[in-house]
Amino acid sequence: MSFSHPRGTRGGRPPHGRIVLLANKLAMRRIRRRNGKFMGVDALILTTVGRKSGQPRSTPVDWFPGGDDSWIVVASAAGARTNPNWYLNLAAHPDRVTIEIGDQSIPVTARELEGSERDEQWAAIKTANPRFAPYEQKTDRKLPIIELTRRP
Repeated sequence: MSFSHPRGTRGGRPPHGRIVLLANKLAMRRIRRRNGKFMGVDALILTTVGRKSGQPRSTPVDWFPGGDDSWIVVASAAGARTNPNWYLNLAAHPDRVTIEIGDQSIPVTARELEGSERDEQWAAIKTANPRFAPYEQKTDRKLPIIELTRRP
């Protein structure tokens, strides 16, 4: 299954800049210390391989339970017109991904959900964390939903 969500024609500015980098570093430190919790929600540290640089890139993201040994993440970028860089890295290297939850580092494979499977997960995500609902109103981009499944 391919990663297929294009950029939109409207939406907010994607979070970026030095302040975001600092905030992400602090968030990752807290996620590691608090066993996968950040600001009252489940969070993980997603490490991808840069599509251009080939270097590891880590970012904190909220996650939702998937099936057995899987985690669901949303490439919302807070309702930005463009997909987050980590999504583009996943598209380039879906089998070179790790996640950290607490003190565990878990190799995973990324798969973008589509069709009714995506729609069901999106409804569950908006119910579990209503903070995500306004993001789809800010942009005309269909927010990608990614399943991360543990690799053997």
